[in-house]
Parts: sequence; structure tokens; C-alpha cells
Amino acid sequence: MSQHSILNIFIFSFFHLIFAIDVPLDPNIQKDLIQPPTITKQSVKNYIVDPRDNIEIECEAQGNPYPTFSWTRNGKFYNVAKDSRVSYRRYSGTLVIDIHGGGRPEDYEGDYQCFARNEHGTALSNKILLQVSKSPLWPKENLDPVVVNEGASLILQCNPPHGLPPPVIFWMSSSMEPITQDRRVSQGLNGDLYFSNVLRQDAQTDYSCNARSHFTHTIQQKNAYTLKVLTTRGVAERTPTFLLPTGTSSSKLVLRDEDLLLECIASGVPTPDIMWYKKGGELPNQKLKFENFNKTLRIVKVSEEDTGEYFCQASNRMGSIRHTISVRVKAAPYWLDEPKNLILAPGENGRLVCRANGSPKPTIQWLMNGEPITVPNPNFEVAGDTIIFREVQSGNSAVFQCNASNDHGYLLANAFVSILDVPSRMLGPRNQLIRVIEYNRTQLDCPFFGSPIPTLRWFKNGQGSNLDGGNYRVHENGTLEINTVRKEDQGKYTCVATNILGNAENTVRLEVKEPTRIVKGPEDQIAKRGSTVRLDCRVRSDPSLRLTVTWMKDESQLYISNKMKKEDDALTIFGVAEKDQGAYTCVAKTELDQDFAKAYLTIQETSSSPTSRLTSTLRDKPDPPMDLELTDLAERSVRLTWVPGDDNNSPITGFIIQFEENRYQSGTWHNLASVPGNVNTAVLRLSPYVNYQFRVLALNELGSSMPSPSSERYQTNGAAPEINPSDVRGVGTRKDNMEITWTPLNSTQVYGPNLRYNVKWRQRHTGEPWSNVTVWGNRHVVWHTPVYTQYEIRVQSENDFGKASEPGTVFGYSGEDYPKAAPTDIKLRVVNSTAIALSWTRVAPASIRGNLLEYRAYYWRESSLLKGHWVSQKKQHQSFIGDRVRGIVSQLIPYSNYKLHMVAVNGRGDGPKSDTKEFTTPEGVPSAPTNVKVYEPNRETVVLEWGPPEHPNGNLTAYTLRYQAFNGTRLSKAVVETLSLNQTKYIVHRTDPVSRYRFFLSGRTQVGAGEVKTVESPIKQDEAYTRNQVDIATQGWFIGLMCAVALLVLILLIVCFIKRSRGGKYPVREKKEVALGPEDQKEEDGSFDYSDEDNKPLQGSQTSLDGTIKQQESDDSLVDYGEGGEGQFNEDGSFIGQYTVKKDKDETEGNESSEATSPVNAIYSLA
Repeated sequence: MSQHSILNIFIFSFFHLIFAIDVPLDPNIQKDLIQPPTITKQSVKNYIVDPRDNIEIECEAQGNPYPTFSWTRNGKFYNVAKDSRVSYRRYSGTLVIDIHGGGRPEDYEGDYQCFARNEHGTALSNKILLQVSKSPLWPKENLDPVVVNEGASLILQCNPPHGLPPPVIFWMSSSMEPITQDRRVSQGLNGDLYFSNVLRQDAQTDYSCNARSHFTHTIQQKNAYTLKVLTTRGVAERTPTFLLPTGTSSSKLVLRDEDLLLECIASGVPTPDIMWYKKGGELPNQKLKFENFNKTLRIVKVSEEDTGEYFCQASNRMGSIRHTISVRVKAAPYWLDEPKNLILAPGENGRLVCRANGSPKPTIQWLMNGEPITVPNPNFEVAGDTIIFREVQSGNSAVFQCNASNDHGYLLANAFVSILDVPSRMLGPRNQLIRVIEYNRTQLDCPFFGSPIPTLRWFKNGQGSNLDGGNYRVHENGTLEINTVRKEDQGKYTCVATNILGNAENTVRLEVKEPTRIVKGPEDQIAKRGSTVRLDCRVRSDPSLRLTVTWMKDESQLYISNKMKKEDDALTIFGVAEKDQGAYTCVAKTELDQDFAKAYLTIQETSSSPTSRLTSTLRDKPDPPMDLELTDLAERSVRLTWVPGDDNNSPITGFIIQFEENRYQSGTWHNLASVPGNVNTAVLRLSPYVNYQFRVLALNELGSSMPSPSSERYQTNGAAPEINPSDVRGVGTRKDNMEITWTPLNSTQVYGPNLRYNVKWRQRHTGEPWSNVTVWGNRHVVWHTPVYTQYEIRVQSENDFGKASEPGTVFGYSGEDYPKAAPTDIKLRVVNSTAIALSWTRVAPASIRGNLLEYRAYYWRESSLLKGHWVSQKKQHQSFIGDRVRGIVSQLIPYSNYKLHMVAVNGRGDGPKSDTKEFTTPEGVPSAPTNVKVYEPNRETVVLEWGPPEHPNGNLTAYTLRYQAFNGTRLSKAVVETLSLNQTKYIVHRTDPVSRYRFFLSGRTQVGAGEVKTVESPIKQDEAYTRNQVDIATQGWFIGLMCAVALLVLILLIVCFIKRSRGGKYPVREKKEVALGPEDQKEEDGSFDYSDEDNKPLQGSQTSLDGTIKQQESDDSLVDYGEGGEGQFNEDGSFIGQYTVKKDKDETEGNESSEATSPVNAIYSLA
């Protein structure tokens, strides 16, 4: 027997007369247990197959011993061995019918049922109706043109041939263009095309009804209708009338959980609007959808409350009409209580319950091992929907079938009753050693199993009476709980399990250890910077346990630096600095327990200068309050009074009162209250069973003071808890469990010793009694739960003083399992060459076995329609989030054969695969040509070469080439060429030696042109230089820059010219052959002296344009010099002659000349 078979067994609680055995998951136990057969997988009831594929009718089962399989067909035994084309799948009961070997699928249609047997019983599958998909041809017919008046209504009937399953209907023109549908023109649910009113443009196309088969996806096209619209001068407006349905009322029958589809299509001019209403109530908005331009009302998953009268209203400005639809909701059988497998011990009682509902009410029929129960049986009693077992015996194992049926369908469930006969056995490790700290609670485990369920007793040191009561408590699972362990409890404990088939025992040795305690912990200190600080941590622990003492600073591990010294009982810090300030925690830990103590170290600044001392005395944080006193001691309150410290020249704005308790969070301070700065007393509200200690902090605008010294401790009396834990949750972590968690009470909410939590749970809507357990932590795991079942959960606080109020109920779920059903009725519609539209039927809610996350389509490319074209068959997927029934798969590769299947996905993972669908994507446009390059073998030609596209996406028909010459920003006229499929080179003859060429190349299929590849001819170096010259010279920015430079130079010349002309006389020595004096050395390098000594600048000064040091003003100008007042210049602007004498001056003055101030010289003078 496989291990998984026992994992799938559900254990249920019954009434007080009924017991069930909880089978442990120990594989050593499971391999020896018997199990009658259980059907684990089977084909759907209405099984339609593709006639092109081999047929597989699934039937999988498990059991111990492994079952054998047989089949019936049309109610008679089916001899598989007599048909060579039929065989069993290996290690399975699944039938495989070989159609590829020449069989006709129609020969195998019929009702099939699978039987799985072993020596302990027989399980049955559903009856599986096998049908072969059929796609009959459309009957040939000649359709006369349809003549209709403009504005009249029109119905074009489709009447598709009956197919299995029914084909998908859509309307197109004979040229395969889809018919545009809107409020005026639309397709009805029956496939007909309805015109609310005909317009003259409706005659511009023809109308053909198309039917696409489910499996082959072949499309059959009916002969097209042609319209002849008789136009009139004006179309008269008219009130609406209904085209569908006819009359004023109709009725509709729909089954529960199906979708209700109501349809109203009206004619009229102008086109009517459709509105929907429900008589005497509101439409169910949460599951309501309007489709087909509001002409179709869809209510998803109808239920009995959706029964009633619905009416549609068609209205335009000429009037309105109504049609009433009476909806009746019936129901095929559905489970209220599906019978579950039952495991009993000899002599025990039990029952199988099979409760189903439906409309009409289903009848219940019981079968045993596939045979109707017609005569009384001494081992059980059939009472309607229940079978009652009393004092069962070995050998009574069997598989029972419950069949619930009515006019609309049936349900069949298998449930086995297995009678186990197992002697007592111990399941846990032998001779365990348990070590526990004194005064703690402990549990000694003793897992056991047997059938009948053994009784368990505990003994200490091999003698004495059974341990139960007082300080001891024995749980049903065999665990011995000791509430408070003391030294005298140390010893050897033996558990003994006994049933009628034998005894088994195990031993646990208990050692009690002394608790670890910090007898002297660190205290809060205020130290000056640079001083030495010692933090004590003296620990007492059990000598047989390994003790480690560590230090933490501000909740992080403390790094022991070279300025620190860690001893066994203290931590010393030398030369403390600001970075050493913080909370220090000493942690004493053994392998069994730990203790810790915390203190806060404050570093005081030392004044280093008079300025800093003055600043600190001006304003600072307040000093800590002092002299804390407790008065007015009461049960739940106390008055705390204190003396404020110095405010340090910044008024105190408030006080914060903190508390610490030493039972649960010793050393941790919590804010309790705050009061204004002008108050030094407060009445504090307290919680029961807390050993309080208080301190106060003062606040001003600069911050808070150091904490005050702690007050004396004050302990309040205990009481029952007032609140229950929060954030209660129930979540499955495995498929057969539910983990219940909650946020426990904090130290001020405990209110008393020995806080614990009473945890209760039960399945919702079953009415079964509550299961409960007491837990001291914040977690409990419920095992052996049905998959993804909703539970009611309650968690109540309790201590030794009593219980909290009754808790509220929260709802949780047990663990999820993989979905056990796949989406069905998958339909594909090719949208374009890279996308398909998918639709499918939801899986039944019961088969999801969890929270449905998404439907997922897996698809892969099987082959290309191009011969010899290799494809990757890597599997891809598309997710459709939520409970959807349609979606789009995109990014497909055109002109390819694809396969696809779908799964439902929950939190556990993927469910089983659906039937694999095949589809073909049509041709698309190709990708860009590959290996495109351009080169120039000479100055007269440019050559373009390329390779075929990497993804042709169809049959290539030609290449399209467009090219044009360009030179800089100048473009020539583009040339377009259509090239043959086999051509991979193109030569262009240059019209000039300078231009370059730009090429645009793409492939073509019958669909059109594909992706374009753009390349340019290369740039030659000489051409690049020429192009740069031309380009820069013609650029606007370059021309502007040159103009700006020229204007700047001109302005400088004018300024210099003016300055020189106003600069006075510039004497120049006569051109004599005389030696230069020392003062004349400047003349050698082309500089000149001023004519007057009085007018010379100071030694070392320089003249400047801004006139910082100015020359003497002069009224002389250039026209005062030279013959006739005219100066003669060379072409470069310099004087032709030498300097002349001024006409009206004395001879002594005639020896002095001004230097000619040419623009060039003016520039030099500025240098």
C-alpha cells in the first residue's frame, strides 16, 4: 500500500456513539495497513474526443493491495482482451484505444464505467459517455438576393449544421472581412444576424455565416446573402418591436451554477436602447454582465434566489415596449455531506452520511462494492441517507457507493469502511532524555497507535500507581504534562499502551536543572567623559549546564574593543566617550534557558573652555526629577509624586511617566502617562498582577532629561483577563492541516499567573461539536483536516484567576491541495498572426481545493509551416488572473503549428492538464532581412547585399527596396524597386561622385511588407572632409559666430583709435645717427616716450584704456601734421612718409613730432 493512500484519508468526528481511528503518518505503520480501493482520477461524464487522436478513457485508483481494473460498456462487461486496438495503460486502469492503427472512433461510442477491485472492496467510476466530435458539412443551397426597404428590420438566418460540440458561429463577408456589429446590427445567441433597421450602406457588402469546429478548427462558410436595399426619399421613424423573443412574455429554465443568458433584440427607427429589470427586486450586480450592446443579460452561476420575472425594455423617442421572461432555476444534485472514508477498529461504531440537495429533491441509492443493497445486512443498517455500523468486526471492510440523482443529473461517491486490527505500538524514539528548568512546565511525549485504540498509563521509576491528576495531566495523544517541575520530579517515567491485542511501552528520563538567574545586574549610571565605568553581571546557574554571558548595546551585539574588559561578573569600560552612551544588556544563557538585565549609561560632557561653560549655563535640557513617592495605594491605581529638577533656563513643558515590570520584560521601560510641566503629581491607572516600578523624565524645548531614580515597587493583585488575543488566524501550511496563530497578551494584559489560551475549532456549517486544546504559546496546528475547508475558530485567554469573556468567532481555512480538475470546453479563435483568443469553462469550485489564483495556458511551438525551418519547442505560459473564462495569448510566431493546454492554479500549484489543443497561426509579415551590408567597389557603383529574414513568418514573395541619394541635408528623389525572392544583391550606378546613399529594405509575404532595415553607404575620408567644409560653412551658427567676431574686432579698433587720437603729443626722436642714451633703451624694442617730461607717468606705471593713469589732454589731431593736412597711408594702413613738422610751431618745437596713430599701431600699443 502506498504512503500517499493513507495521507488522503480524512478522519471525522461522529456523535457520542461513534468513534474513528486517526491513522498516524508513520510509514512503518502505513505499509502494513489494508485499504480498500479509492478512485483517484477519471474522465469527465460527457467525454467528447477528437476523431483524429487515440482515445484515452481515464481511470486511476489506489489501495492496499493494489487494485485490479475492469470495465463495462453500455451496462455489459467489456472484454478488453478481445479487441487488439484496446489496451490498458501501464500500472493503471485507463483504457487506450488505438485510432491511428486504423480503428473507427465511432465504433467505440457508448457508456463506460470503471471498476477497481481488491480483496477488501470494489470502487466505481462515474458513467462516462464517450462521443466522437462531429463536424457535418453545410448543406448546399442557393440564396436569392434579399430585398428590403430602407429602415425596415431584417433577420439573416444562419441555421448551422448540428455539430458535437456545437460549432462557434460568426459572420463575415465572402472576402473574409468581419461584419461590424453595433447597437443596430448584431448576432444573436442562435447565430442569426439581426438588423434593427436597414441602411442603404448595408448593401455595400455581402453576409456569410461561418461555423468553426471545436477540435479541427476548420471553418465552414455558408453561401453569402446579398442585400438589395430599396431607398426612399425619407425613412419614417417607428416605435420599437421585438425581433427576439417574440410576443410579450416567455420562460427560461436554467440549472444552478450555470450562467443564465437572457436576450432581447428589437427593431425600430431610430435604433432602440435596451434596458433590463427584475420584478420586485434588484438585479444581482455582483454577478451581472451586459453583453452584445446591452441586448444580452448574463447572470453568472445562478442560484435559487435568481428565480423570478425579468423584463427587457426597448425604447426610442417614438415609444417603448416590454417583454417579460419568467426564469425558473432548477438544480442537478449537489453535495451537502459527501460520504468520507471511515476507519474503525473491531467492536467500534460508525456511520456514513450521504446528503445531497437539488431541484427536484434527489433520490439516494446505496451500493456496496458496486452492487445495490437490496437485503438487510447484519453488519450495518441503511437509514435513508445514512448507513450505521455497530460493533464492526474484522473482515467487514468494503467500499460503499452513494448515488444521488434527479431529472437533471446524478452524483456518485465512493467511501470505504476499513476495519483495522493492529496491536499496540510505540511510535516515538526510545529512551529519551528530557532536561527541564525547575519550576517550568514540561511535557513528556509518548506517541502510540493501535486498533482498537489502546489505553495509556504512566508510571514513575517503574513503580507506584498511574500518574494522572494533581501536578500531572495525561493528554489523549499520550503526552504526560507536568504543570510545575520540581527537583523531586526528576526520575525515570514509563508509558504503557494496552489493547486487546497486546501491550507496548517506552521510557523517558527526566532531569531537573536549576534556573539561570542574574543575582546582581548592571544599574543605570551617569559618568563623565573620560572616566571608567563598571557594569556588574553576577550570574547563578546549574553547574551541569554550559553558561555563556554576552553583552548587548542598544539591542545589538556589543563588540568588545581594546578599551573594554569583559570579566565573568562585570564589564569595564575605560575612558568613556559619547559613543559609549546607550542601553547595555547582560545576557546569561544556557542551552535550556536564559536571563537578562539592562541598564542605561549616560555620558556627561566636561566643559573645556569658558565659552562652553557659559553656553551650558545659559540653556540646557532639564535635570531629572527627584524624590519619587507613591501614595493613595489602591487596587487599580496609585498616586505618584516627584520633585522637578532644575529647568536650566528653559521652562519645563511636560513630564513623561514610565514603568517597568520584572515578570515578563524585566529591564524594559514603557511609557505610561504624560502630564503638563506645571504638575508634579499624577494618579496612574494600573493593571492587575503587575509588579510596577516607576520613573519620570522632564521635557523642555531642548529635549528630555535623564530618567529620574526609580520608585519603590508596587504589586497589584491578580484578576481574570479582560481581553482575548488579537489577530487570530487559521491558515493551512499543508494540505492536511490548519495552523491557528494569534498575537498573545502583553505583560500588562496578563492579569494573573499561568496565562494560557483555550483554542476551539470546528468545521463551519456542519453543526459538529467544538474541538479544543489548551496552549501556552501563540500557535496550534490542527492535523488531518479536509482539504481547504472553512473552520470556525475561537481563542480565549485564561489565567489562574479565571477566563476572559467569550471570544468572537473568526474563520480560517485548512491547507490547499493541487486542483483536481482542468478547465474544459477550451475554444480557440485566431485573432491575427501573433495572437489567439481563448475561452474555457470554469472548473467546479469543489475541484479547486483551494483559493483559485488564475487559469494558466501553457503553449509551445510544435513546428513551422515552412519546410526545413527549425523551431524551438520551449514551453511558455500566459496567466489569466482570477476566475476568468476568456483571455488573449499574444506574442506568437506567425505561420506555425502550436499546441496548448490549460490548468487551474491555486496557492498550492498547478492542477491537472486539460486536453491538448492544436492551432495554426496564419502568415504574418517577415522580420528584417539579415546580414545587410553596403560597399563601393569603385567610384561609379554602390552595392547592397543581404540575406533572407531570420523569421520569414510565411512564404516570402518579394523584397521591397527604396533608396535615395543625399549630400548633407539635401535629399534626392526616392527610387522604389520590387525585387524577386531569389535576389540578394542590388547595384546602384552613381549620378555624382560626392553623394551617399540611404537604403530601406524589407521582405514581403502575401500579408504585406515586413520590418524595414535601414543602412547607408560608407563615408570616405576625402568626402567626409568636403562634407564638413560644406556643412560648417553653410551652418547658421557658424555665420553668426563669424559676424560677432568681426563686429567685436571693429569695436576694439574704433575704441583704440579714439583713445590714441585724444592721447596728446607723442614725441618721436628725430632719425639721427646718434647713440641711444640709457633712458632711450625702450626705443630699441619699439616703445616710445612721452614728449614732455612733465607729462610722463610715474616710474613703473602703465597706461590703460579706462584712464586709471591718464595722459595730458591735447587738442591736436592727425590733421595738424603732415603736408597739406593729409596723411598718406599704405594699403596696410601705415604711413608712407616719416613724421612731419607742425606748420605753426616754433623751430624748437618743430623738432618734436607726434607718432602717427594707425589702427595697427593702436593695437600694438594696447599690448
